Amino acid sequence: MRLRAVVPSAVLALAWTLLPAVSEAGVIVSVGIAPPALPIYEQPICPEPGFLWTPGYWAYGDAGYFWVPGVWMRPPGVGLLWTPGYWGWHGGMYGWNGGYWGPHVGFYGGVNYGFGYGGVGFAGGRWEGGRFAYNSAVMHVGPGFHSYRESVAMNNVHTSFNGGAGGIRAEPNGAERRAMSEHHMGPTAAQNSHHEMAGHDRSNLASANHGRPGNAAMSHPRAAAPGGNVNHSPSSGANKAPAGGANHNAGGGANKAPSSGGGSKAGGGASKPSAGGGGSKPAANHPAGKK
Repeated sequence: MRLRAVVPSAVLALAWTLLPAVSEAGVIVSVGIAPPALPIYEQPICPEPGFLWTPGYWAYGDAGYFWVPGVWMRPPGVGLLWTPGYWGWHGGMYGWNGGYWGPHVGFYGGVNYGFGYGGVGFAGGRWEGGRFAYNSAVMHVGPGFHSYRESVAMNNVHTSFNGGAGGIRAEPNGAERRAMSEHHMGPTAAQNSHHEMAGHDRSNLASANHGRPGNAAMSHPRAAAPGGNVNHSPSSGANKAPAGGANHNAGGGANKAPSSGGGSKAGGGASKPSAGGGGSKPAANHPAGKK
């Protein structure tokens, strides 16, 4: 479904919730102004083994762009990985391409979301049997977590959209195209609720935080009150991009540059675990790899 211009937030939220579990979620909303740059933020520690990181992103609602904080989420099944959504230039508008769960990471616009999502693939960890192994070089996990440590190249590009003026120039590689054709599952109920609650918080608005949200990431998703109204639109872009300087975590030390080729593999670029890799602090998500 493609919506143009400004659409009531309840409609946009419904579009987000009803995303089909198909090969590609497609453009679900579009507007005329590019989203702000991604902010720099620290990744909170993983609350418990088995949770996966879902990067923060700019969504769009009645009052303009607002930030949906990055958060640790329980995947809907063993072996599944999250492909983040991304803003892309579509026919003269910026459209939101929804994220999804699948066995491999697909194309997410070349956007450097950080923490293993450096533009191509995923280097934050991989599934090993029935449990997830975290790359502690880029994921903030504590003692006792099944993990390993592998350095990953990073870049300082914080642009949040693909195509258009000033956008990232990236196209899906072969591995990403294959991943895009697999069966997918849309966002979980917890993700939908988290997205909804972010839209209720006016401090998340780009017009209020100037591209630097105070609550850019959290360990647990926000839950909507029973029967509460869905409040914002998942995406779509249009609001003045706050001070272009706002930028996001470069992947906490962990992002492969978008030019790297194959990151769609389940678990992505993570390589073999090194014994004893548990619990080291991630190179967080500052572009310069500051901890």
